[in-house]
Amino acid sequence: MKLNEMIKNRADMLGAMRQFLDSHEDKDGNLTADDAATYAKMEAEFDALSDSIKREQRAADREAELSKPVNTPITEKPQMGGTEDKKTGRASDEYRKGMLTALRTNFRQISNVLQEGVDADGGYLVPEEYDKRIIDVLEEENIMRGLATKITTSGQHKINIAATKPAAAWIEEGGALSFGDATFDQIYLDAFKLHVAIKVTEELLYDEAFGLENYIITQFGRALGNAEEDAFLNGDGKGKPVGLFNKDKGGHVLNTLTADIKSDDILDLIYGLKRPYRKNASFILNDTVLGQLRKLKDNNGAYIWQPSYQAGEPDKILGYAAHTSAFAPDTAIAFGDYSYYNIGDRGSRSFSELRELFAGNGMIGYVAKERVDGKLILPEAVQITHLKGWKAPTTNNG
Repeated sequence: MKLNEMIKNRADMLGAMRQFLDSHEDKDGNLTADDAATYAKMEAEFDALSDSIKREQRAADREAELSKPVNTPITEKPQMGGTEDKKTGRASDEYRKGMLTALRTNFRQISNVLQEGVDADGGYLVPEEYDKRIIDVLEEENIMRGLATKITTSGQHKINIAATKPAAAWIEEGGALSFGDATFDQIYLDAFKLHVAIKVTEELLYDEAFGLENYIITQFGRALGNAEEDAFLNGDGKGKPVGLFNKDKGGHVLNTLTADIKSDDILDLIYGLKRPYRKNASFILNDTVLGQLRKLKDNNGAYIWQPSYQAGEPDKILGYAAHTSAFAPDTAIAFGDYSYYNIGDRGSRSFSELRELFAGNGMIGYVAKERVDGKLILPEAVQITHLKGWKAPTTNNG
Protein backbone atom coordinates (compact mmCIF):
# COMPACT_ATOMS: atom_id res chain seq x y z
CA MET A 1 0.00 0.00 0.00
CA LYS A 2 1.42 3.37 -1.04
CA LEU A 3 2.10 6.06 1.55
CA ASN A 4 -0.48 8.53 0.20
CA GLU A 5 -3.09 5.79 0.13
CA MET A 6 -2.32 4.89 3.73
CA ILE A 7 -2.69 8.55 4.77
CA LYS A 8 -6.04 8.77 2.97
CA ASN A 9 -7.23 5.55 4.62
CA ARG A 10 -6.28 6.93 8.02
CA ALA A 11 -8.26 10.11 7.35
CA ASP A 12 -11.28 8.02 6.30
CA MET A 13 -10.89 5.88 9.40
CA LEU A 14 -10.82 8.99 11.59
CA GLY A 15 -14.04 10.20 9.98
CA ALA A 16 -15.70 6.88 10.75
CA MET A 17 -14.51 7.05 14.37
CA ARG A 18 -15.89 10.54 14.83
CA GLN A 19 -19.18 9.58 13.20
CA PHE A 20 -19.39 6.63 15.59
CA LEU A 21 -18.90 8.91 18.60
CA ASP A 22 -21.47 11.41 17.35
CA SER A 23 -24.10 8.70 16.91
CA HIS A 24 -23.42 6.58 20.01
CA GLU A 25 -22.53 9.03 22.79
CA ASP A 26 -25.32 10.01 25.17
CA LYS A 27 -26.00 13.62 26.13
CA ASP A 28 -23.20 13.47 28.72
CA GLY A 29 -20.66 12.16 26.21
CA ASN A 30 -20.61 8.61 27.61
CA LEU A 31 -20.59 5.30 25.74
CA THR A 32 -22.08 1.95 26.70
CA ALA A 33 -19.64 -0.84 27.55
CA ASP A 34 -20.13 -2.51 24.14
CA ASP A 35 -19.75 0.78 22.27
CA ALA A 36 -16.65 1.66 24.29
CA ALA A 37 -15.10 -1.71 23.38
CA THR A 38 -15.93 -1.14 19.70
CA TYR A 39 -14.40 2.32 19.76
CA ALA A 40 -11.28 1.03 21.54
CA LYS A 41 -10.83 -1.49 18.72
CA MET A 42 -11.19 1.30 16.16
CA GLU A 43 -8.59 3.35 18.04
CA ALA A 44 -6.17 0.40 18.08
CA GLU A 45 -6.53 -0.02 14.31
CA PHE A 46 -6.03 3.73 13.83
CA ASP A 47 -2.87 3.70 15.96
CA ALA A 48 -1.50 0.68 14.10
CA LEU A 49 -2.05 2.44 10.78
CA SER A 50 -0.40 5.60 12.14
CA ASP A 51 2.66 3.57 13.13
CA SER A 52 2.75 2.00 9.66
CA ILE A 53 2.65 5.47 8.08
CA LYS A 54 5.60 6.59 10.18
CA ARG A 55 7.62 3.51 9.21
CA GLU A 56 6.73 3.93 5.54
CA GLN A 57 7.71 7.60 5.69
CA ARG A 58 11.11 6.73 7.15
CA ALA A 59 11.61 4.06 4.49
CA ALA A 60 10.63 6.54 1.75
CA ASP A 61 13.12 9.07 3.11
CA ARG A 62 15.89 6.47 3.04
CA GLU A 63 15.00 5.41 -0.51
CA ALA A 64 15.02 9.03 -1.63
CA GLU A 65 18.47 9.47 -0.12
CA LEU A 66 19.79 6.31 -1.79
CA SER A 67 18.30 7.30 -5.16
CA LYS A 68 20.32 10.51 -5.32
CA PRO A 69 22.94 10.37 -8.10
CA VAL A 70 26.40 9.43 -6.97
CA ASN A 71 28.03 11.57 -9.63
CA THR A 72 27.03 15.10 -10.59
CA PRO A 73 27.16 16.42 -14.16
CA ILE A 74 30.37 18.18 -15.23
CA THR A 75 29.57 21.87 -15.72
CA GLU A 76 33.10 23.28 -15.70
CA LYS A 77 36.12 22.96 -17.91
CA PRO A 78 38.37 19.95 -17.23
CA GLN A 79 41.18 20.66 -14.82
CA MET A 80 44.36 18.87 -13.96
CA GLY A 81 44.24 16.84 -10.79
CA GLY A 82 41.34 16.21 -8.42
CA THR A 83 39.13 19.04 -7.24
CA GLU A 84 38.28 17.41 -3.92
CA ASP A 85 40.63 17.65 -0.98
CA LYS A 86 41.85 14.35 0.39
CA LYS A 87 40.27 13.54 3.73
CA THR A 88 42.65 13.21 6.65
CA GLY A 89 42.50 12.14 10.28
CA ARG A 90 39.35 10.37 11.44
CA ALA A 91 37.59 11.35 8.21
CA SER A 92 40.00 9.39 6.01
CA ASP A 93 39.13 6.09 4.37
CA GLU A 94 42.22 4.57 5.96
CA TYR A 95 40.95 5.35 9.46
CA ARG A 96 37.49 3.93 8.68
CA LYS A 97 38.95 0.73 7.22
CA GLY A 98 41.36 0.44 10.13
CA MET A 99 38.46 0.67 12.62
CA LEU A 100 36.47 -2.04 10.81
CA THR A 101 39.51 -4.31 10.64
CA ALA A 102 40.17 -3.80 14.35
CA LEU A 103 36.54 -4.62 15.21
CA ARG A 104 36.51 -7.79 13.11
CA THR A 105 39.82 -9.08 14.50
CA ASN A 106 39.03 -8.45 18.16
CA PHE A 107 41.52 -5.55 18.01
CA ARG A 108 44.42 -7.91 17.25
CA GLN A 109 45.11 -6.07 14.01
CA ILE A 110 45.51 -2.39 14.82
CA SER A 111 46.97 -0.08 12.22
CA ASN A 112 49.05 2.92 13.12
CA VAL A 113 46.42 5.22 11.63
CA LEU A 114 44.11 4.49 14.59
CA GLN A 115 46.52 6.33 16.88
CA GLU A 116 45.02 9.55 15.49
CA GLY A 117 41.80 8.76 17.32
CA VAL A 118 42.94 7.42 20.69
CA ASP A 119 40.44 8.45 23.38
CA ALA A 120 41.51 9.62 26.82
CA ASP A 121 39.64 6.67 28.37
CA GLY A 122 41.58 4.09 26.35
CA GLY A 123 39.14 3.48 23.50
CA TYR A 124 39.16 4.78 19.95
CA LEU A 125 37.19 7.76 18.71
CA VAL A 126 34.53 6.99 16.14
CA PRO A 127 35.45 7.75 12.51
CA GLU A 128 33.85 11.01 11.47
CA GLU A 129 31.55 9.35 8.95
CA TYR A 130 30.32 7.02 11.70
CA ASP A 131 29.80 9.91 14.07
CA LYS A 132 27.60 11.76 11.60
CA ARG A 133 25.49 8.69 10.90
CA ILE A 134 25.04 8.03 14.60
CA ILE A 135 23.81 11.59 14.90
CA ASP A 136 21.35 10.84 12.11
CA VAL A 137 20.01 7.87 14.06
CA LEU A 138 19.77 9.93 17.25
CA GLU A 139 17.77 12.62 15.50
CA GLU A 140 15.42 10.07 13.98
CA GLU A 141 14.82 8.29 17.27
CA ASN A 142 14.86 11.42 19.45
CA ILE A 143 12.26 14.14 18.84
CA MET A 144 14.10 16.60 21.11
CA ARG A 145 17.21 16.66 18.91
CA GLY A 146 15.04 17.84 16.06
CA LEU A 147 13.36 20.57 18.11
CA ALA A 148 16.06 21.82 20.47
CA THR A 149 19.15 23.94 19.85
CA LYS A 150 22.30 21.80 19.63
CA ILE A 151 25.70 23.07 20.71
CA THR A 152 29.08 21.33 20.46
CA THR A 153 31.19 22.21 23.49
CA SER A 154 34.82 21.62 24.42
CA GLY A 155 34.31 22.44 28.09
CA GLN A 156 31.71 23.76 30.48
CA HIS A 157 29.50 26.04 28.37
CA LYS A 158 28.16 29.24 29.95
CA ILE A 159 24.92 30.81 28.70
CA ASN A 160 24.02 34.34 29.75
CA ILE A 161 20.33 35.11 30.34
CA ALA A 162 19.06 38.68 30.71
CA ALA A 163 17.51 38.84 34.18
CA THR A 164 16.36 42.46 33.97
CA LYS A 165 15.59 44.55 30.90
CA PRO A 166 15.80 48.35 30.53
CA ALA A 167 12.54 50.22 30.99
CA ALA A 168 11.61 53.54 29.41
CA ALA A 169 10.43 56.42 31.59
CA TRP A 170 8.87 59.80 30.84
CA ILE A 171 10.82 62.86 31.98
CA GLU A 172 10.18 66.57 31.77
CA GLU A 173 12.14 68.81 29.45
CA GLY A 174 15.58 69.27 30.97
CA GLY A 175 14.88 66.67 33.65
CA ALA A 176 17.52 64.31 34.99
CA LEU A 177 18.00 60.93 33.36
CA SER A 178 17.43 57.79 35.39
CA PHE A 179 19.66 54.75 34.90
CA GLY A 180 18.91 51.14 35.67
CA ASP A 181 21.31 48.24 36.06
CA ALA A 182 21.24 45.41 33.52
CA THR A 183 21.70 42.09 35.29
CA PHE A 184 22.29 38.64 33.85
CA ASP A 185 21.76 35.11 35.05
CA GLN A 186 24.03 32.31 33.92
CA ILE A 187 23.22 28.75 33.00
CA TYR A 188 25.93 26.16 32.54
CA LEU A 189 25.88 23.21 30.16
CA ASP A 190 28.05 20.50 31.63
CA ALA A 191 28.69 16.97 30.30
CA PHE A 192 27.10 13.80 31.68
CA LYS A 193 28.37 10.46 30.48
CA LEU A 194 25.99 8.16 28.61
CA HIS A 195 27.04 4.74 27.34
CA VAL A 196 25.60 1.71 25.61
CA ALA A 197 27.21 -1.74 25.44
CA ILE A 198 26.43 -4.70 23.19
CA LYS A 199 27.74 -8.21 22.65
CA VAL A 200 28.24 -9.76 19.22
CA THR A 201 29.46 -13.21 18.28
CA GLU A 202 32.85 -13.72 16.72
CA GLU A 203 31.19 -15.33 13.71
CA LEU A 204 29.33 -12.14 12.89
CA LEU A 205 32.52 -10.10 13.07
CA TYR A 206 34.36 -12.45 10.74
CA ASP A 207 31.47 -12.72 8.26
CA GLU A 208 32.11 -10.13 5.53
CA ALA A 209 28.48 -10.51 4.35
CA PHE A 210 27.19 -9.18 7.65
CA GLY A 211 26.63 -5.40 7.72
CA LEU A 212 28.72 -4.77 10.83
CA GLU A 213 28.91 -1.02 10.35
CA ASN A 214 25.16 -0.54 9.88
CA TYR A 215 24.36 -2.89 12.78
CA ILE A 216 26.56 -1.03 15.25
CA ILE A 217 25.38 2.42 14.14
CA THR A 218 21.71 1.47 14.25
CA GLN A 219 21.77 -0.38 17.58
CA PHE A 220 24.00 2.13 19.36
CA GLY A 221 22.18 5.10 17.89
CA ARG A 222 18.73 3.80 18.86
CA ALA A 223 19.80 3.02 22.42
CA LEU A 224 21.53 6.38 22.91
CA GLY A 225 18.62 8.22 21.33
CA ASN A 226 16.04 6.61 23.61
CA ALA A 227 18.10 7.30 26.73
CA GLU A 228 18.65 10.90 25.65
CA GLU A 229 14.98 11.56 24.95
CA ASP A 230 13.98 10.16 28.34
CA ALA A 231 16.46 12.49 30.05
CA PHE A 232 15.63 15.54 27.89
CA LEU A 233 11.99 15.16 28.91
CA ASN A 234 12.15 13.78 32.47
CA GLY A 235 15.73 14.20 33.73
CA ASP A 236 16.29 15.58 37.23
CA GLY A 237 19.80 16.95 36.59
CA LYS A 238 21.46 14.40 38.88
CA GLY A 239 23.98 12.66 36.65
CA LYS A 240 21.83 13.43 33.61
CA PRO A 241 20.29 16.45 31.81
CA VAL A 242 17.34 18.42 33.19
CA GLY A 243 14.11 17.52 31.43
CA LEU A 244 11.31 19.71 30.10
CA PHE A 245 8.85 18.18 32.57
CA ASN A 246 11.11 18.59 35.60
CA LYS A 247 8.99 20.15 38.35
CA ASP A 248 11.70 22.57 39.50
CA LYS A 249 13.83 23.51 36.47
CA GLY A 250 11.67 22.49 33.52
CA GLY A 251 8.92 24.39 31.74
CA HIS A 252 6.59 26.78 33.55
CA VAL A 253 3.59 24.99 35.06
CA LEU A 254 0.48 26.81 33.87
CA ASN A 255 -2.06 24.80 35.86
CA THR A 256 -2.85 21.40 37.35
CA LEU A 257 -6.25 19.97 36.46
CA THR A 258 -8.45 18.27 39.04
CA ALA A 259 -11.01 17.05 36.49
CA ASP A 260 -10.80 15.37 33.08
CA ILE A 261 -9.22 17.53 30.43
CA LYS A 262 -11.50 19.69 28.26
CA SER A 263 -10.93 21.55 25.00
CA ASP A 264 -10.92 24.85 26.94
CA ASP A 265 -7.91 23.58 28.92
CA ILE A 266 -5.96 23.24 25.67
CA LEU A 267 -6.93 26.78 24.69
CA ASP A 268 -5.73 27.99 28.09
CA LEU A 269 -2.43 26.18 27.51
CA ILE A 270 -1.94 27.74 24.08
CA TYR A 271 -2.76 31.29 25.13
CA GLY A 272 -0.93 30.90 28.42
CA LEU A 273 2.25 30.98 26.31
CA LYS A 274 3.46 34.46 25.39
CA ARG A 275 2.76 35.38 21.78
CA PRO A 276 6.42 35.59 20.60
CA TYR A 277 6.95 31.97 21.64
CA ARG A 278 3.75 30.80 19.94
CA LYS A 279 5.22 31.50 16.49
CA ASN A 280 7.35 28.32 16.62
CA ALA A 281 5.43 26.44 19.31
CA SER A 282 4.25 22.84 19.23
CA PHE A 283 2.92 20.19 21.60
CA ILE A 284 4.83 17.31 23.19
CA LEU A 285 2.66 14.62 24.74
CA ASN A 286 2.24 10.91 25.33
CA ASP A 287 0.15 8.71 23.01
CA THR A 288 -2.19 8.01 25.94
CA VAL A 289 -2.88 11.72 26.34
CA LEU A 290 -3.30 12.12 22.58
CA GLY A 291 -5.98 9.44 22.71
CA GLN A 292 -7.96 11.64 25.11
CA LEU A 293 -7.57 14.74 22.95
CA ARG A 294 -8.89 12.98 19.86
CA LYS A 295 -12.37 13.01 21.37
CA LEU A 296 -12.45 16.71 22.27
CA LYS A 297 -14.33 19.32 20.23
CA ASP A 298 -14.23 23.11 20.17
CA ASN A 299 -17.27 25.33 20.69
CA ASN A 300 -18.18 24.95 17.01
CA GLY A 301 -18.35 21.18 17.26
CA ALA A 302 -15.09 20.60 15.36
CA TYR A 303 -12.52 18.17 16.71
CA ILE A 304 -9.44 19.96 18.03
CA TRP A 305 -7.09 17.23 16.78
CA GLN A 306 -6.49 16.86 13.06
CA PRO A 307 -4.38 14.10 11.51
CA SER A 308 -1.77 14.80 8.88
CA TYR A 309 -3.07 14.59 5.32
CA GLN A 310 0.36 14.91 3.74
CA ALA A 311 3.44 12.73 4.04
CA GLY A 312 6.08 14.25 6.31
CA GLU A 313 3.68 16.64 8.02
CA PRO A 314 2.93 16.17 11.75
CA ASP A 315 -0.55 15.80 13.21
CA LYS A 316 -1.93 19.03 14.67
CA ILE A 317 -3.92 20.20 17.68
CA LEU A 318 -5.80 23.45 17.04
CA GLY A 319 -3.38 24.19 14.21
CA TYR A 320 -0.15 23.50 16.14
CA ALA A 321 2.10 20.50 15.47
CA ALA A 322 1.82 17.63 17.94
CA HIS A 323 4.89 15.48 18.69
CA THR A 324 4.36 12.25 20.59
CA SER A 325 6.95 10.47 22.68
CA ALA A 326 6.75 7.25 24.65
CA PHE A 327 8.86 8.98 27.32
CA ALA A 328 6.54 11.96 27.83
CA PRO A 329 4.51 11.64 31.06
CA ASP A 330 1.01 10.27 30.51
CA THR A 331 -0.44 12.97 32.79
CA ALA A 332 1.10 16.14 31.36
CA ILE A 333 1.17 18.19 28.15
CA ALA A 334 3.94 20.58 27.09
CA PHE A 335 3.42 23.45 24.67
CA GLY A 336 6.16 25.86 23.70
CA ASP A 337 9.16 26.80 21.59
CA TYR A 338 11.69 24.06 22.24
CA SER A 339 14.56 25.88 20.55
CA TYR A 340 15.10 27.36 24.02
CA TYR A 341 16.06 23.88 25.21
CA ASN A 342 19.83 23.67 24.66
CA ILE A 343 21.60 20.36 24.09
CA GLY A 344 25.35 20.45 24.65
CA ASP A 345 27.42 17.69 23.02
CA ARG A 346 30.90 17.42 24.50
CA GLY A 347 33.28 16.29 21.78
CA SER A 348 32.85 13.09 19.80
CA ARG A 349 31.47 9.67 20.60
CA SER A 350 33.93 6.83 21.08
CA PHE A 351 34.07 3.05 20.80
CA SER A 352 35.80 0.76 23.26
CA GLU A 353 36.29 -3.00 22.96
CA LEU A 354 35.98 -5.52 25.83
CA ARG A 355 38.51 -8.22 25.03
CA GLU A 356 38.24 -10.79 27.80
CA LEU A 357 34.87 -10.30 29.50
CA PHE A 358 32.89 -12.57 27.17
CA ALA A 359 35.76 -14.57 25.66
CA GLY A 360 34.52 -17.80 27.23
CA ASN A 361 31.20 -17.45 25.42
CA GLY A 362 32.73 -16.78 22.02
CA MET A 363 31.47 -13.20 22.07
CA ILE A 364 33.02 -9.75 22.03
CA GLY A 365 31.67 -6.66 23.76
CA TYR A 366 31.71 -3.11 22.46
CA VAL A 367 30.88 0.12 24.25
CA ALA A 368 29.87 3.46 22.78
CA LYS A 369 30.15 6.53 24.98
CA GLU A 370 29.12 10.15 24.72
CA ARG A 371 29.00 13.15 27.03
CA VAL A 372 25.95 15.37 26.77
CA ASP A 373 23.86 17.82 28.78
CA GLY A 374 20.55 19.55 28.21
CA LYS A 375 18.67 22.39 29.90
CA LEU A 376 15.72 24.66 29.22
CA ILE A 377 17.32 28.09 29.39
CA LEU A 378 14.03 30.04 29.41
CA PRO A 379 11.27 28.28 31.39
CA GLU A 380 8.65 30.75 30.15
CA ALA A 381 9.20 29.49 26.58
CA VAL A 382 7.45 26.21 27.47
CA GLN A 383 4.14 25.99 29.31
CA ILE A 384 2.98 22.75 30.92
CA THR A 385 -0.45 21.58 31.98
CA HIS A 386 -0.58 18.76 34.50
CA LEU A 387 -3.56 16.48 34.09
CA LYS A 388 -5.69 14.84 36.73
CA GLY A 389 -3.61 12.39 38.78
CA TRP A 390 -0.28 13.95 37.82
CA LYS A 391 2.84 12.79 39.62
CA ALA A 392 6.44 13.94 39.16
CA PRO A 393 8.08 11.80 36.43
CA THR A 394 10.95 9.47 37.16
CA THR A 395 13.78 8.52 34.83
CA ASN A 396 15.60 5.29 34.16
CA ASN A 397 19.19 5.06 35.26
CA GLY A 398 21.71 4.68 32.51
